[in-house]
Formats: sequence, structure tokens, C-alpha cells
Amino acid sequence: MLDHLKAKNRAWAEGKVATDSDFFKRLERQQTPEYLWIGCADSRVPANEIVGLDPGELFVHRNVANLAPPQDANYLSVLQFAVEVLRVKHILVVGHYGCGGVAAAVDNQRRGLVDHWLHPIREVWHDYRQELEALPNEHARLNRLCELNVIRQVRNVATDVFVQEAWARGQELHVHGWVYAIADGLVQDLDVTISQPEDIKRLR
Repeated sequence: MLDHLKAKNRAWAEGKVATDSDFFKRLERQQTPEYLWIGCADSRVPANEIVGLDPGELFVHRNVANLAPPQDANYLSVLQFAVEVLRVKHILVVGHYGCGGVAAAVDNQRRGLVDHWLHPIREVWHDYRQELEALPNEHARLNRLCELNVIRQVRNVATDVFVQEAWARGQELHVHGWVYAIADGLVQDLDVTISQPEDIKRLR
């Protein structure tokens, strides 16, 4: 079963070795990424490919709607490992336009467990309801909600104890908020980068 995927794997590995014979030997020795990517699990948003990085250059955590909830042990474990062990310099919170999770959070449909997971997005909708309802159509509202969700998750990351402790000990660490457009493959920087605790005040 899945022979086509195994064949693609062999071709990919052979291609890597053909252009760089030591590629996998280096990966085997260590991983030293400078970046942690916190993104959506959507299959159309492949983290490494979007920014043109090879395996070993990007530490990745993905979940539905690119959340960074302070009560989620999976996310927190990834964050702690990235900051304290790998000592990444940049944390990228990356949402994407057309996110099904963001849309599902506010469409008043019941889906079970995922509704609990998406609750933080409904809180963002509530907090910015006046701004969102002033937009001309649902497409514009959902796109803006994707952006506001990223900004909220940047705040969650920047206020986490692991990040705060890193800054307290003088570690270089920047938290960025981006949104990816599936329509053209480009990322938009939301200009909400946090590089020290004082920067958090800039976030709405």
C-alpha cells in the first residue's frame, strides 16, 4: 500500500544526495534551526516549502487554526524545547486566509470536540465584533479574523513564561505574526513583531 508515496520518498532522498552528498549525515548529527513555525495543520500550507527551507532549518508545530493556547501541553512542550534547547531566534505564528478552522469557529455549526479547541477564536470575534461587522462582506470579515487570530496568538506566545524567561536571561528571541495567502503563495507580515516584554503593549 502507498507505494507511490514510498517511491516519491526514494526519489526525494536520492535527489537530496545527488546535490549534497553529506545532507543526511549533517541532519543525523544535529538540528540547529533558527526558527519555530506555529502554523495551521491545513494541507495547503507546507511550512518548509513556503519559506524555502530544508529539513533541519525549521522547527514546526501545527494544529487546527494555528493556535497557541496557554493550556495546551503539546504546544507548550514544543515551545519550551524550541526556546530552551534549540534556542531558536525567531518564532513565526503563521495563519492563512481561507482557514477552515477560523470559519468553523464562527459559523454556528456544531462539530463536537473541535468546537472546544476553536473557542479562543470565538473570543477574538467577540472582542473585535464591532470592527468585523463593519466590513463589507463575510469574506473580508473572515480574512480579518484570520489576522486578528494571529495577533492574539503572538500575544499568547510572547506572554508565555518560557519566552519571558528567555528575555530575562538576555536570549535573543523575536515573535512574529504572518498570514499566508493560498491564492498567490505569499506571506504578509502583520508588523506585530515582539522582541522584548515592553513590545507587548503595542498589541491590541
